[in-house]
Amino acid sequence: MANSSFGNLPTRVLVAAIAIPIILWLTMEGGYLFFALVALISGLSLHEFYALAEHKGAFPLKTLGILAGFVVNGAFIYERLQVDVFRFFEARGVHLSMFSQLQFLFVAQLVFLIVVLLIELFRRKGSPTLNLATTVLGVLVISLFFGTLISTRELFPYGFPVHKFFPASFADEGQLQTITRWGGYTVASVFATIWICDTAAYFVGMSIGKHKLFERVSPKKSWEGAIAGFVFAELTMIAARALVLDYLTLGNALVLGGIVGIFGQLGDLVESRFKRDAGVKDSSSIIPGHGGVFDRFDSLVFVAPFVYLYIDFVVLS
Repeated sequence: MANSSFGNLPTRVLVAAIAIPIILWLTMEGGYLFFALVALISGLSLHEFYALAEHKGAFPLKTLGILAGFVVNGAFIYERLQVDVFRFFEARGVHLSMFSQLQFLFVAQLVFLIVVLLIELFRRKGSPTLNLATTVLGVLVISLFFGTLISTRELFPYGFPVHKFFPASFADEGQLQTITRWGGYTVASVFATIWICDTAAYFVGMSIGKHKLFERVSPKKSWEGAIAGFVFAELTMIAARALVLDYLTLGNALVLGGIVGIFGQLGDLVESRFKRDAGVKDSSSIIPGHGGVFDRFDSLVFVAPFVYLYIDFVVLS
């Protein structure tokens, strides 16, 4: 039993050893590189979600949904883009008037909804209600939620309250570099906490798990594994605070660890519910030993918006 449970472990470890450094490097670089990483993960996850919906007889508008998802992701880096566009044109004597970030996000989603409704009005393929529901749900859950991770990274160069953490109201060059590093380390710590939470839950659950967590949705998950995941999520975030996130209080670190330990595992269960409903084991087989992109980042989908809201409205308010 143990051999079958851990049989694909070498492949999983090898893929993780290659992917994790790349993800962390792009996270620390931030900006458009990090946006590209999240947009890629979001787009692939959305494609896999639509494939799950097709197993249930839906015909989502995949191309339109993925394109709309990319635009929604773009709304969360819009402030950086806006600054760069203004600088480019002002250097040439041209003055522009552009949407605010919230206006851009609202207009993008509004246009998307109208276009989907009009297409389904004339489309003759499957159930319009089911097609609309799956097309829109994918963008609202996956693209919108992943986008908040971009927003969390962008809070530090564009929304950091300098006066709250430094003596002066305006940051000097050294303090700006510190703030930028904090942004990278914050998101990297969220990634690390999710990975360690998942790993602890997996190994403890497989080794000593006896009490089923939610057998109807995920038969292999246990309360023992879930508790281990929560504990290690807390410990990881406490360690991150001690090592690289000294702007956080211990209480803030505990809340962020709790967000990952609870909502990360709930996100895993939500995706498992989709897969069980579709009658498949994995969302795809694109990642050797790991399944699909949605399989690997399902926890992040649920964690990202809560982390963003807490950091923006509590830690940095």
